Order: sequence, then C-alpha cells, then structure tokens
Amino acid sequence: MKKLVTAFICILLPVVAVASADIFFSEKFDNLSNWKEVFFPKIPAQTKYTAVKEGTQTFLKTESHASASVIMYKDVFNVYEYPYVSWRWKIDNILPGADLKTKKTDDAPIRVYVAFEYNPKKSSAMERALYNSVKLIYGKYPPHSSLNYTWASLALTPDIVTSSYTSRSKMIILEKGAKKKGQWVEESVNIIADYQKAFGESPPDQATIGIMNDSDNTKGSAVSYITDMVVSR
Repeated sequence: MKKLVTAFICILLPVVAVASADIFFSEKFDNLSNWKEVFFPKIPAQTKYTAVKEGTQTFLKTESHASASVIMYKDVFNVYEYPYVSWRWKIDNILPGADLKTKKTDDAPIRVYVAFEYNPKKSSAMERALYNSVKLIYGKYPPHSSLNYTWASLALTPDIVTSSYTSRSKMIILEKGAKKKGQWVEESVNIIADYQKAFGESPPDQATIGIMNDSDNTKGSAVSYITDMVVSR
C-alpha cells in the first residue's frame, strides 16, 4: 500500500509543477507581505489598505477619504509569459461627481493598475532625455505606460478613457456606476489584448501590478474590497 501511495505521489508531482508554473502569483490577501505602498508627493492624505479576514474569507479592504495612494506587488513579471489577470472585487459606494475624463474629478473607488517598465534600450534619443530628466528628480524611471482596470463611478463612462494627466495611461472601464455595489464581481482580463486595443501597439514586456482607491480630487470617501487575484498564463 505504501509503495502505491508513493508511486501515486510521483505521478502527481510533474502535474503540480506544471500547474504552479502557469501562475505568476495567486493572492488572497491574508497579509500584505508581498506588497509595498507607493505615495504621491503632492497628495498629503493616503488611502488605507488593510488585509481582512471574515470567517474563512480573506480580502484587501481599501478606504479613501480625500486621499490617494497605491499598493504595488513587489515583483516584476513578463506580460507575454503571464498575460491573464483575474480577481473579485466589491464596492460599498461610488464617488458622486467623479468623472474620469477630467483632472478635477479623476477618482475611482477601485482600480487594478498595470504599469509597464520603461526600457531605455528601446527608446529614441528624445525619449531617453525626457526619462533621464525625470529619473534625476525621483531617482528612478517613471513607467513607460499603464493600464488602469477601473470601476467608474459615472454610469455613462466610455469603455476606454485616456488619462487627463498623460496619454500614456489608459483606463479600461470594467464596471460602471452603483448598480452592482455591495456585490462581489468577478473580472478576467488579457493584458496584451487590452493594451493593443487601447494603444494600437504591443506593450513592453516587463510590468508590475497594483491596486488603488483614490478620492483626492472629489474630496469624497470610498470603501472597496478585492481578493482572489491571479496573474497567469
């Protein structure tokens, strides 16, 4: 019997190894050890991010009060190896007056933020000069570009919105308005396909992923939740 069990385990091991290789990370937010908070220099109030357990469920709770900050996963991944991202999220409320099309009202109760790394070896001389000047100020290069998978407060928001701050940031609107507030909603996206649709070109290969709840422009408050985030092949 013992030999049979051992043989069965040996058969399963390659399957487990293959399955795990298909996932860059799977996050249920039982803690935040794999995440780091990033602050914005000109925004004094930061959003609160807390790992919460209720019964058998764990999730990230995000709370903004006229605030903004983002938590980023600590590791970089190759989007061509792991192009799929899935998660479940929920909001307690939308932000009245929030409209993603203008700077003064660019807030959302929750976003999943994919930031693509700048590569100086693949840039023009003019672009390298610009990015190097920013690096001198902040100590590192800003992202080449980004996708923001967003729950928009305004029900009539277009499906893709260009950030009013920079054309290198596109918002992919997955949910709109308060119709589904209080409900866990499942999302699944393809980073490469969405980037090509939003920018009309293929993305850089290296990226990081983050989560954000911001209400600094509208001076409102928003509470949201996210869990079961998976980055995979």
